Amino acid sequence: MSGYRNLLRTPEFTPLFLGSAAQTAAQTVGGLALGTLVFRATGSPLLSAVSMFGPSLAQVLGATFLLSGADRLPPRTALTAIALAFAAGTAVQALPGLPVGAVFAVVLTLGLVASLGGGVRWGLLNEILAKEGYLTGRSLFNMMSGLMQITGYATGGALLAVLSPYLCLLLAAALYLAAALVLRLGLTARPPRATGRTSPAVTWRTNALLWSSRPRRLTYLGLWLPNGLVVGCESLYVSYAPHEAGTLFACGALGMFAGDVTVGRLLPAAVRARLATPLLLLLATPYLVFCLHPPVTVAAACVTVASVGFGASLVQQERLMELTPDELAGHALGLHSAGMLTLQGGSATLAGTVAQFTSPAVAMTALAAASVVVTLALATAARRPLPRPPGDRPGQPGRAERAGSAGPAGPAGSVSPAVGPAGPAGSAPERSPS
Repeated sequence: MSGYRNLLRTPEFTPLFLGSAAQTAAQTVGGLALGTLVFRATGSPLLSAVSMFGPSLAQVLGATFLLSGADRLPPRTALTAIALAFAAGTAVQALPGLPVGAVFAVVLTLGLVASLGGGVRWGLLNEILAKEGYLTGRSLFNMMSGLMQITGYATGGALLAVLSPYLCLLLAAALYLAAALVLRLGLTARPPRATGRTSPAVTWRTNALLWSSRPRRLTYLGLWLPNGLVVGCESLYVSYAPHEAGTLFACGALGMFAGDVTVGRLLPAAVRARLATPLLLLLATPYLVFCLHPPVTVAAACVTVASVGFGASLVQQERLMELTPDELAGHALGLHSAGMLTLQGGSATLAGTVAQFTSPAVAMTALAAASVVVTLALATAARRPLPRPPGDRPGQPGRAERAGSAGPAGPAGSVSPAVGPAGPAGSAPERSPS
């Protein structure tokens, strides 16, 4: 653990870490309270799922119009403002008698605000630690997120047994305020990483540049799709087991913690790169058991084992940073975070819709099967060689290879044998906003 201790002695790492921990705790307590509140009011699995994961749906708007701000806004100011916005929005959701439509308006507004959070936070982390330290730092963040989710969901479930969801939402708002204070006082006033104005045009151009590379494109798809579909399964915990949802969420966070420790600290780089696709399959396969509608004890065991597979995201992010220029790191990580959360929100909506017409167990099984199919399809696509640019002679390395391209990446962002792993998300384990 000496590497983790060194990280905590790095200037600015600790306040960024503690501020993110407070935000994760606020998100888990507040999300569980809001999902429970909506389910009690409506009895709808769809509305309950969207209330918890709906902010993710707004990420696509942020990725389209706002993401250039991830490298063009002062990090301390941006992160503090985002935490304050969530504190205010969560306090509004705690107003008794607030119509469900107004609740969802706040949910989507907060999702739009959060679309900048992942890019700013992980871009700053990459700046504080540099690429060679990013994977270890992100592993520690993911471990913290897992622990905070275990604590937050367990605490939130216990509080909901004795308190109203409104009081739990006020507690979440207070945690967001604490996060804003830690970030404002603990971080230094760094300048933006890039110059120029934040604009939709710049966002579109940079998105197009990042998407134009086939290795990066496959890495992004691997980060977004299998993960998002499994989060759709998670969004149905409240409707699957209304009184034990906190237990299922806590078990998922425990498995995620174990996966992050294993991938981030215990596995050597060469082994780590080869295990990402198996980890993605592990992420989805245990949810196929839900077709039998297992009791909560068996469901909790399946959730714990499956969530170990979230460790695949560390390998994928390491690959993404290997393929991305330093000056675009914040934007690239923001696009990863926004795309992942958008798919999570879309999958939660899809899962809730299927559950509305069938049952939560059937919907969870269907989305898990889709995740397995997508993972296998991306792994197959990664084995196809890159097209050779015109003018390159057979038997000679192509232009992309001569320029140092690492070759195609599968859903795990597997590293080509010709290129060793290089150094190196927001929320959201990436399974939830962070």
